[in-house]
Amino acid sequence: MVLALIEHERGVLNPVCLQMLTIGRGLAQSLSVPLRAVLIGFDGVALRDELRRYGVSKIHVIEHPWLENYAPDAWAKSIAQLAESAQPQAMLAASTDTGNEVLARLGALTALPMAANCLQLKPGSPFQVLRCRWGGSLLEEASLHGNPKLITIAPYVIEATEGETCEETTLETFTPTLEEKDLRVRVAAREETRSEGVNLRTASVIVGGGRGVGSADGFQVLEELASLLGGAVGGSRVATNNGWRPHSDQIGLTGNRIAPDLYIACGISGAIQHLVGCKGAKHVMVINKDREAPFFRRADYGVVGDLHEILPALIAEIRERRSQTGAS
Repeated sequence: MVLALIEHERGVLNPVCLQMLTIGRGLAQSLSVPLRAVLIGFDGVALRDELRRYGVSKIHVIEHPWLENYAPDAWAKSIAQLAESAQPQAMLAASTDTGNEVLARLGALTALPMAANCLQLKPGSPFQVLRCRWGGSLLEEASLHGNPKLITIAPYVIEATEGETCEETTLETFTPTLEEKDLRVRVAAREETRSEGVNLRTASVIVGGGRGVGSADGFQVLEELASLLGGAVGGSRVATNNGWRPHSDQIGLTGNRIAPDLYIACGISGAIQHLVGCKGAKHVMVINKDREAPFFRRADYGVVGDLHEILPALIAEIRERRSQTGAS
Protein backbone atom coordinates (compact mmCIF):
# COMPACT_ATOMS: atom_id res chain seq x y z
CA MET A 1 0.00 0.00 0.00
CA VAL A 2 0.85 3.69 -0.22
CA LEU A 3 0.47 5.43 3.15
CA ALA A 4 -0.10 9.20 3.19
CA LEU A 5 0.32 11.48 6.22
CA ILE A 6 -2.63 13.88 6.48
CA GLU A 7 -1.95 17.22 8.14
CA HIS A 8 -4.71 19.03 9.93
CA GLU A 9 -5.10 21.91 12.34
CA ARG A 10 -7.50 20.70 15.00
CA GLY A 11 -9.49 18.78 12.45
CA VAL A 12 -9.20 21.32 9.59
CA LEU A 13 -7.48 19.64 6.64
CA ASN A 14 -4.42 21.30 5.13
CA PRO A 15 -5.48 21.61 1.45
CA VAL A 16 -2.01 20.82 0.08
CA CYS A 17 -2.56 17.28 1.37
CA LEU A 18 -5.20 16.84 -1.34
CA GLN A 19 -2.57 17.64 -3.96
CA MET A 20 -0.29 15.07 -2.33
CA LEU A 21 -3.11 12.51 -2.38
CA THR A 22 -3.65 13.14 -6.10
CA ILE A 23 -0.06 12.12 -6.81
CA GLY A 24 -0.24 9.34 -4.22
CA ARG A 25 -3.32 7.90 -5.91
CA GLY A 26 -1.41 7.71 -9.20
CA LEU A 27 1.49 5.96 -7.47
CA ALA A 28 -0.84 3.46 -5.80
CA GLN A 29 -2.46 2.66 -9.15
CA SER A 30 0.96 2.14 -10.76
CA LEU A 31 1.90 -0.27 -7.97
CA SER A 32 -1.57 -1.93 -7.95
CA VAL A 33 -1.91 -1.32 -4.21
CA PRO A 34 -4.44 0.64 -2.12
CA LEU A 35 -4.00 4.24 -1.02
CA ARG A 36 -4.37 4.69 2.74
CA ALA A 37 -4.05 7.68 5.05
CA VAL A 38 -2.66 8.19 8.53
CA LEU A 39 -4.10 10.77 10.93
CA ILE A 40 -2.45 11.63 14.22
CA GLY A 41 -4.29 13.00 17.23
CA PHE A 42 -7.69 13.22 15.56
CA ASP A 43 -10.50 10.70 15.24
CA GLY A 44 -10.81 10.97 11.46
CA VAL A 45 -14.59 10.71 11.19
CA ALA A 46 -15.00 14.32 10.06
CA LEU A 47 -12.43 13.89 7.28
CA ARG A 48 -13.48 10.43 6.11
CA ASP A 49 -15.83 11.51 3.31
CA GLU A 50 -13.39 14.04 1.88
CA LEU A 51 -10.48 11.60 1.92
CA ARG A 52 -12.68 8.92 0.37
CA ARG A 53 -13.31 11.19 -2.64
CA TYR A 54 -9.56 11.31 -3.22
CA GLY A 55 -9.20 7.53 -3.30
CA VAL A 56 -8.31 6.72 0.32
CA SER A 57 -9.60 3.26 1.19
CA LYS A 58 -8.61 3.18 4.87
CA ILE A 59 -7.61 5.74 7.50
CA HIS A 60 -5.16 4.66 10.18
CA VAL A 61 -5.90 6.82 13.21
CA ILE A 62 -2.97 7.03 15.63
CA GLU A 63 -4.22 7.78 19.13
CA HIS A 64 -2.25 8.47 22.29
CA PRO A 65 -2.72 10.97 25.16
CA TRP A 66 0.63 12.57 24.31
CA LEU A 67 -0.29 13.24 20.69
CA GLU A 68 -2.85 15.97 21.28
CA ASN A 69 -0.25 18.57 20.24
CA TYR A 70 2.42 18.32 17.56
CA ALA A 71 5.60 16.51 18.62
CA PRO A 72 7.76 15.48 15.61
CA ASP A 73 9.74 12.72 17.35
CA ALA A 74 6.56 11.17 18.73
CA TRP A 75 4.85 11.45 15.34
CA ALA A 76 7.78 9.81 13.55
CA LYS A 77 8.05 7.01 16.11
CA SER A 78 4.31 6.37 15.92
CA ILE A 79 4.41 6.11 12.13
CA ALA A 80 7.46 3.83 12.28
CA GLN A 81 5.59 1.45 14.59
CA LEU A 82 2.51 1.54 12.35
CA ALA A 83 4.68 0.83 9.29
CA GLU A 84 6.11 -2.28 10.95
CA SER A 85 2.66 -3.88 10.90
CA ALA A 86 1.17 -2.20 7.82
CA GLN A 87 4.23 -2.72 5.58
CA PRO A 88 3.65 0.15 3.10
CA GLN A 89 5.62 0.31 -0.14
CA ALA A 90 5.78 4.10 0.14
CA MET A 91 5.17 6.74 2.78
CA LEU A 92 4.09 10.16 1.48
CA ALA A 93 3.56 13.58 3.03
CA ALA A 94 3.08 17.09 1.71
CA SER A 95 6.33 19.04 1.50
CA THR A 96 5.42 21.41 4.31
CA ASP A 97 7.45 22.19 7.42
CA THR A 98 5.56 19.44 9.24
CA GLY A 99 5.70 16.88 6.43
CA ASN A 100 9.42 17.33 5.81
CA GLU A 101 10.27 17.32 9.49
CA VAL A 102 8.29 14.19 10.34
CA LEU A 103 9.53 12.15 7.37
CA ALA A 104 13.13 13.26 7.94
CA ARG A 105 12.90 12.03 11.52
CA LEU A 106 11.22 8.85 10.30
CA GLY A 107 14.16 8.34 7.95
CA ALA A 108 16.60 8.82 10.82
CA LEU A 109 14.73 6.25 12.93
CA THR A 110 14.60 3.66 10.17
CA ALA A 111 17.94 4.42 8.46
CA LEU A 112 16.09 5.12 5.20
CA PRO A 113 16.72 7.90 2.67
CA MET A 114 14.06 10.52 2.06
CA ALA A 115 13.29 12.46 -1.13
CA ALA A 116 11.81 15.91 -0.48
CA ASN A 117 9.92 18.33 -2.75
CA CYS A 118 9.06 15.76 -5.41
CA LEU A 119 7.03 16.63 -8.51
CA GLN A 120 6.82 13.24 -10.21
CA LEU A 121 7.21 9.64 -9.08
CA LYS A 122 8.20 6.78 -11.37
CA PRO A 123 8.12 3.36 -9.68
CA GLY A 124 10.43 0.67 -10.95
CA SER A 125 13.91 -0.65 -10.42
CA PRO A 126 15.30 1.79 -9.55
CA PHE A 127 12.46 3.92 -8.19
CA GLN A 128 12.90 7.38 -9.74
CA VAL A 129 11.75 10.82 -8.59
CA LEU A 130 11.80 14.29 -10.10
CA ARG A 131 12.20 16.94 -7.43
CA CYS A 132 12.77 20.66 -6.89
CA ARG A 133 16.17 21.79 -5.68
CA TRP A 134 17.70 25.12 -4.69
CA GLY A 135 14.40 26.81 -3.92
CA GLY A 136 12.78 25.63 -7.14
CA SER A 137 15.48 27.04 -9.43
CA LEU A 138 16.35 23.60 -10.84
CA LEU A 139 14.90 20.12 -11.21
CA GLU A 140 16.76 16.96 -10.22
CA GLU A 141 16.18 13.41 -11.43
CA ALA A 142 17.19 10.94 -8.75
CA SER A 143 16.92 7.28 -7.82
CA LEU A 144 15.38 6.51 -4.43
CA HIS A 145 16.40 3.36 -2.58
CA GLY A 146 15.20 1.64 0.57
CA ASN A 147 11.81 0.25 1.54
CA PRO A 148 9.43 1.84 2.19
CA LYS A 149 10.11 4.88 0.05
CA LEU A 150 9.92 8.12 2.05
CA ILE A 151 8.71 11.00 -0.13
CA THR A 152 7.32 14.50 0.34
CA ILE A 153 5.35 16.11 -2.49
CA ALA A 154 5.99 19.73 -3.48
CA PRO A 155 2.87 21.89 -3.00
CA TYR A 156 1.12 23.76 -5.81
CA VAL A 157 2.68 21.75 -8.66
CA ILE A 158 -0.61 20.10 -9.65
CA GLU A 159 -4.28 20.70 -9.08
CA ALA A 160 -5.93 18.48 -6.50
CA THR A 161 -8.41 16.23 -8.30
CA GLU A 162 -10.85 13.71 -6.95
CA GLY A 163 -10.47 10.14 -8.10
CA GLU A 164 -12.59 7.03 -8.23
CA THR A 165 -14.44 7.11 -4.93
CA CYS A 166 -13.98 4.06 -2.75
CA GLU A 167 -17.16 2.23 -1.81
CA GLU A 168 -16.28 2.57 1.85
CA THR A 169 -13.40 4.16 3.73
CA THR A 170 -12.80 2.38 6.99
CA LEU A 171 -11.16 3.66 10.17
CA GLU A 172 -8.61 1.65 12.10
CA THR A 173 -7.15 2.83 15.41
CA PHE A 174 -3.48 2.33 16.29
CA THR A 175 -1.93 3.06 19.70
CA PRO A 176 1.86 3.51 19.68
CA THR A 177 4.31 2.94 22.51
CA LEU A 178 5.94 6.24 23.42
CA GLU A 179 8.46 7.47 26.00
CA GLU A 180 8.83 10.87 27.63
CA LYS A 181 11.99 11.53 25.62
CA ASP A 182 9.84 11.46 22.47
CA LEU A 183 8.34 14.76 23.67
CA ARG A 184 11.62 16.66 23.88
CA VAL A 185 10.43 18.72 20.93
CA ARG A 186 6.75 19.58 21.06
CA VAL A 187 4.22 22.37 20.78
CA ALA A 188 3.94 23.66 24.34
CA ALA A 189 1.60 26.61 23.70
CA ARG A 190 -0.24 28.37 20.90
CA GLU A 191 -0.38 32.06 20.15
CA GLU A 192 -3.31 32.57 17.84
CA THR A 193 -3.17 35.12 15.04
CA ARG A 194 -6.48 36.91 14.73
CA SER A 195 -7.68 37.00 11.14
CA GLU A 196 -11.02 38.30 10.00
CA GLY A 197 -12.26 37.51 6.51
CA VAL A 198 -9.76 36.45 3.85
CA ASN A 199 -6.15 35.58 4.58
CA LEU A 200 -3.05 34.58 2.62
CA ARG A 201 -4.21 30.97 2.45
CA THR A 202 -7.71 31.67 1.14
CA ALA A 203 -7.54 34.99 -0.75
CA SER A 204 -8.07 34.95 -4.51
CA VAL A 205 -6.15 38.25 -4.76
CA ILE A 206 -3.02 39.03 -2.76
CA VAL A 207 -1.12 42.32 -2.73
CA GLY A 208 2.48 41.92 -1.62
CA GLY A 209 4.96 44.59 -0.63
CA GLY A 210 8.73 44.63 -0.39
CA ARG A 211 11.64 47.00 0.12
CA GLY A 212 10.14 49.49 -2.34
CA VAL A 213 7.16 50.13 -0.05
CA GLY A 214 9.58 52.00 2.19
CA SER A 215 7.87 51.81 5.59
CA ALA A 216 5.03 50.35 7.61
CA ASP A 217 2.92 53.39 6.75
CA GLY A 218 3.62 52.72 3.08
CA PHE A 219 1.55 49.54 3.33
CA GLN A 220 -1.64 51.55 3.86
CA VAL A 221 -2.15 51.97 0.12
CA LEU A 222 -1.61 48.20 -0.36
CA GLU A 223 -4.22 47.55 2.32
CA GLU A 224 -6.63 49.88 0.53
CA LEU A 225 -6.16 48.11 -2.81
CA ALA A 226 -6.50 44.66 -1.22
CA SER A 227 -9.68 45.71 0.58
CA LEU A 228 -11.11 47.05 -2.66
CA LEU A 229 -10.41 43.72 -4.41
CA GLY A 230 -11.50 41.53 -1.50
CA GLY A 231 -7.94 40.34 -1.05
CA ALA A 232 -5.18 40.06 1.54
CA VAL A 233 -1.80 41.73 2.07
CA GLY A 234 1.55 39.99 2.44
CA GLY A 235 5.17 41.03 2.50
CA SER A 236 8.63 39.98 1.44
CA ARG A 237 11.25 38.92 3.95
CA VAL A 238 12.74 42.42 3.87
CA ALA A 239 9.37 43.90 4.82
CA THR A 240 8.86 41.53 7.74
CA ASN A 241 12.46 41.76 8.95
CA ASN A 242 12.14 45.57 9.00
CA GLY A 243 8.99 45.27 11.11
CA TRP A 244 6.70 46.73 8.45
CA ARG A 245 4.55 43.58 8.48
CA PRO A 246 4.22 40.74 11.03
CA HIS A 247 6.26 37.64 10.24
CA SER A 248 3.02 35.69 9.80
CA ASP A 249 2.47 37.75 6.61
CA GLN A 250 5.77 36.78 5.00
CA ILE A 251 5.58 35.21 1.55
CA GLY A 252 8.51 33.07 0.45
CA LEU A 253 10.59 29.97 0.95
CA THR A 254 10.66 30.50 4.73
CA GLY A 255 7.16 32.00 4.89
CA ASN A 256 3.77 31.40 3.34
CA ARG A 257 3.33 29.55 0.05
CA ILE A 258 0.46 31.27 -1.74
CA ALA A 259 -1.74 30.28 -4.68
CA PRO A 260 -4.14 33.17 -5.47
CA ASP A 261 -5.75 33.87 -8.83
CA LEU A 262 -3.79 37.15 -8.93
CA TYR A 263 -0.68 38.24 -7.04
CA ILE A 264 0.20 41.94 -7.25
CA ALA A 265 3.84 42.34 -6.20
CA CYS A 266 4.75 45.92 -5.28
CA GLY A 267 8.35 47.01 -4.81
CA ILE A 268 9.65 43.44 -4.67
CA SER A 269 12.78 42.68 -6.69
CA GLY A 270 12.07 38.98 -7.12
CA ALA A 271 14.69 37.02 -5.18
CA ILE A 272 14.41 33.26 -5.70
CA GLN A 273 13.25 32.74 -2.11
CA HIS A 274 10.23 34.98 -2.73
CA LEU A 275 9.48 33.44 -6.12
CA VAL A 276 9.23 30.02 -4.49
CA GLY A 277 6.53 31.35 -2.19
CA CYS A 278 4.34 32.73 -4.98
CA LYS A 279 4.95 30.17 -7.74
CA GLY A 280 1.45 28.77 -7.15
CA ALA A 281 -0.17 32.08 -8.21
CA LYS A 282 -2.17 31.74 -11.44
CA HIS A 283 -1.28 35.28 -12.58
CA VAL A 284 1.39 37.72 -11.37
CA MET A 285 1.46 41.49 -11.79
CA VAL A 286 4.70 43.27 -10.87
CA ILE A 287 4.96 46.98 -10.04
CA ASN A 288 8.53 48.22 -9.68
CA LYS A 289 10.42 51.37 -10.66
CA ASP A 290 13.49 49.26 -11.51
CA ARG A 291 12.84 47.97 -15.02
CA GLU A 292 15.69 45.46 -14.54
CA ALA A 293 14.08 43.83 -11.50
CA PRO A 294 14.27 40.01 -11.91
CA PHE A 295 10.59 39.66 -10.98
CA PHE A 296 9.54 41.08 -14.35
CA ARG A 297 10.84 37.91 -16.03
CA ARG A 298 8.28 35.88 -14.09
CA ALA A 299 5.39 38.34 -14.45
CA ASP A 300 2.29 38.06 -16.61
CA TYR A 301 1.81 41.83 -16.32
CA GLY A 302 4.45 44.45 -15.53
CA VAL A 303 4.26 48.13 -14.66
CA VAL A 304 7.46 50.18 -14.43
CA GLY A 305 7.07 53.09 -12.03
CA ASP A 306 6.72 54.28 -8.46
CA LEU A 307 4.16 52.14 -6.63
CA HIS A 308 3.16 55.15 -4.50
CA GLU A 309 1.98 56.88 -7.67
CA ILE A 310 0.65 53.82 -9.50
CA LEU A 311 -1.45 52.28 -6.71
CA PRO A 312 -3.44 55.43 -5.88
CA ALA A 313 -4.15 55.88 -9.59
CA LEU A 314 -5.20 52.22 -9.88
CA ILE A 315 -7.47 52.53 -6.84
CA ALA A 316 -9.06 55.70 -8.22
CA GLU A 317 -9.69 54.03 -11.58
CA ILE A 318 -11.29 50.97 -9.97
CA ARG A 319 -13.55 53.18 -7.86
CA GLU A 320 -14.48 55.28 -10.89
CA ARG A 321 -15.42 52.24 -12.99
CA ARG A 322 -17.41 50.73 -10.17
CA SER A 323 -19.34 53.95 -9.66
CA GLN A 324 -20.23 53.96 -13.37
CA THR A 325 -21.45 50.37 -13.31
CA GLY A 326 -23.04 50.61 -9.87
CA ALA A 327 -20.86 47.78 -8.52
CA SER A 328 -19.87 47.82 -4.87
